[in-house]
Order: sequence, then structure tokens, then C-alpha cells
Amino acid sequence: MSKYKEIRAALLGAGTVGGGVYKLLQMRKEEMPFKIQADLQISKVLVRDPSKKREGIPADVLTNDWEGIINDPTIQIVIELMGGIEPARTYILQALEAGKHVVTANKDLMAEHGRELMDAANAHRCDLQFEAAVGGGIPIIRPLKECLAGNEITEVMGIVNGTTNYILTRMTEDGMDFEDALKKAQELGFAEADPTSDIEGLDAGRKMAILASIAFHSRVTFQDVDVKGITKITAKDIQYAKEFGYTLKLLGVARNTDRKMEVGVFPMMIPDSHPLANVKDAFNAVFVHGDAVDDAMFQGKGAGEFPTASAVMGDIIAVARNMQYDCCGRIGCSCYKNLPMKEPGESRHRYFIRLIVEDRTGILAGVAGVLGNNNVSISQVIQKPAVSGVAELVVITDKVEKRYLKDALVIFGQMSMIREVASVIRVYSQKK
Repeated sequence: MSKYKEIRAALLGAGTVGGGVYKLLQMRKEEMPFKIQADLQISKVLVRDPSKKREGIPADVLTNDWEGIINDPTIQIVIELMGGIEPARTYILQALEAGKHVVTANKDLMAEHGRELMDAANAHRCDLQFEAAVGGGIPIIRPLKECLAGNEITEVMGIVNGTTNYILTRMTEDGMDFEDALKKAQELGFAEADPTSDIEGLDAGRKMAILASIAFHSRVTFQDVDVKGITKITAKDIQYAKEFGYTLKLLGVARNTDRKMEVGVFPMMIPDSHPLANVKDAFNAVFVHGDAVDDAMFQGKGAGEFPTASAVMGDIIAVARNMQYDCCGRIGCSCYKNLPMKEPGESRHRYFIRLIVEDRTGILAGVAGVLGNNNVSISQVIQKPAVSGVAELVVITDKVEKRYLKDALVIFGQMSMIREVASVIRVYSQKK
């Protein structure tokens, strides 16, 4: 008989990540007493169909009886890896109310209902850990809450969706168009059969809501995030980015300036010299700026069976350690501020604008005049030779409030000399 006491957990969900967590715990089972001063065991795994065989998980721990889990006093930790809003939300709330600690990887749930869940955890002095909800195996939530707690964070920016980063890498390095790169990502398992959540920026938007809430100590929900995906990005946009010395990435950007927050996800051109420009394929990276630490970057695999299981296991071990010293709930909700969001028209950015124009004199002067009349200054411009009477004019602006740029784009749409506003893409600029 082991000299250590036993901590029992229930696992909700046995998909890719759930299976990875069960396997990883078995791989580390002999080390658990040295890491947490206790034996750790997953005694129940909640699934829809217990008769279905799950590789690596014994049939006798499979169950579809949630009531049996919630009413079992020997189960002290609930690990939610089902995904989605319901029934995950209800199960987590019931677990916390029963005094059970919770570990989850559910970004959708934390982005939408984080306040409710954190309040419930605080009320019942339980741990609610969710490191795996952002960045897969990359440690970022605990560093923001603990290691960087002495900083005032003013910017969190990153590549937080591996699918889109893989697609843009293939478009950049292999010259693929969007559809071919997406097909390749699906063939390799980087993209789902329905990739909407990834390519439209929704997945990244939920993650940025979570990161911004923690970094700025003020609640941000998914509805607060300005989201734009990569479906309209073309190989030509990427080629022009190269000519200007930029790399095109889908970035989540959260800024806290003038005591107002701005959180968004959008395609952005960043200088080739920026560390994020060299994060390729399905890798993720998060770049943080604090007043004391200056710049720090966290990089690694953002998804997959074992990378995500790594983050979940880290949370489980943290909860078990807290249980041993009776200090659960010591790091709860960090949203003690109530900062306003910037109005969309207030945000100031640089922009890349690609115009399809008629090949005649006065085009550049006309475009510059419209931009100037709407308080938009030009930083760089390229005009390509005409083909069949049509030319391309590419402009990069100085920083401008979004509302002024929108006014200029409306006028462009009414000008006969401008056939099409082909692309409008943000260009990275420093925080100051």
C-alpha cells in the first residue's frame, strides 16, 4: 500500500485532448507522488457511449453518468475537455458548487462565461484552472497571472491559431493561393472539415478575450473583440508585403493605452525583423510588453494531443499541490478593474491599401487628394505598370483613426477611375 494519500479526478470527454491527458497521466504516474506528495488517479471518464472502445482508456472507468460523478465525494477534481458551452457550463458550475476543483481547456466557455465561472470558484474556495484554453502547450495564462504580476501590461499580441498560421506560411513560402493552402491544411489535419472558426478569426478572438482580461485586469468578452479573418487575403497581398519588408500574419492584438482597451484579431503586416514574423507553420507565439519586463515572447505548439495535454496536466498538478497545502482558490479572478473599450472609430493604425485603377494620368494625385482631405497621410506608395489599361496602386498610410480611413474608402468606391478597392490590411506600428 502506498504511503501517499490518493487524489481522484474525473475526466469529461475522451477525444483527442482527453485521450492525451489520460495517456500522459499514465506515463507520469510513478512520478506523481514526488511532484504532488499524493497518488493521482482518474477514476471516471465521462463519454456519450461507454460501450465504444477508447484507445488507452480501460473500459471500466468509462461512464455516461454525470450524477454519479458529481455525487461521488471521493472525486475531488473535474477535468472538463468536452468543449462547447453546454452542458460544459452546467457541469463546471455544479462541480464548483459541490466543492470540486476544475481544470478546463474550454476557450469558448471561458471567453463567454468566464466571470460567472470565476465567481463560482471564488464563492466555494475552489481552483478553476484553464491554461490550455489559450495557446495549447504554451504557458501564458499562469505567467501573466503570476510571473508577470509585478508589471503593468500594455500590449499582448500573438499568433494564437495554428491553422491560419500554417495557411499563411504556405501562401508566403510556396506562393499558394488561399484555397489551395486551406486544402493542404485539411489534408494534413491542421484544419477541420468546417474551418470557419479558424479562418474567420473566431477561435483567435475568443483566446484574445481571455488573454486581455487577464493581462489588463478588466473583463473582456468575445463580443468586445473586433474580428476579421484571412479568407480575403491573396497571394498578391503577400507578395506586396514582401516588397515593403513585411510578413503577413493573422494576429490577435490587445492594447491598454490611455486607460482604454482595444482588442482585435485581423490580418496584419509586421516587419520581417519582428520575432513573430519568423513563427511559421502550425506554431503559436504570444508577445507581451510590460513596463518592468519590457518585451517577452512565449512560443510553441498551439494544438495537438500532447501539447494541449501538457498544459492540462500542468493545471492538474497545480491544483493537487494547492490541495496538499490547503491553499486552493488563492489565485482567482484577476479582473479587479473596469476599463472601457475604445470605440471602433477611435483606434489608430497604419494601413496597406491596394487599389485597381484605370491607366490614365492624375490617378495618384486623385487618390492622394482623397486621402489628404480625410486626414490620411501617405507613408509609402507603389504603382505597378498597367496591363490592358488597368494598373495597381498600393499605398501604406501613416497612423490614422479608423473612421477617417472609412470615409476615404467610401469616396474611393464612388470614383470612376478606381475599379476596385482590392485590399485593406492593417500594418503593425509600435505601441507609442
